[in-house]
Amino acid sequence: MKIIPLGERVLLKAAKTEEKTASGIYIPQAAQEKTQIATVVAVGTSEEITVKVGQKVLHDKYAGTEIKDGGEDYLILNYQDILAVIE
Repeated sequence: MKIIPLGERVLLKAAKTEEKTASGIYIPQAAQEKTQIATVVAVGTSEEITVKVGQKVLHDKYAGTEIKDGGEDYLILNYQDILAVIE
């Protein structure tokens, strides 16, 4: 399925979280903290959106709607919920 965000929305692919600590202890998925770093997959139709596909961004922790597609985790959120671009 192809997801195309509308208006001032952006589709992000969530970054993978660490499954193991630096000392080698495995962290169960239920205890893993949700990452706020993601990669832009698609952007909406608004001319105000300045991020581009492929950029890594930092987003608001509780923003957006989570979507699963083909075993991958995505997040669709309003453009204003992106806090920074990571270079």
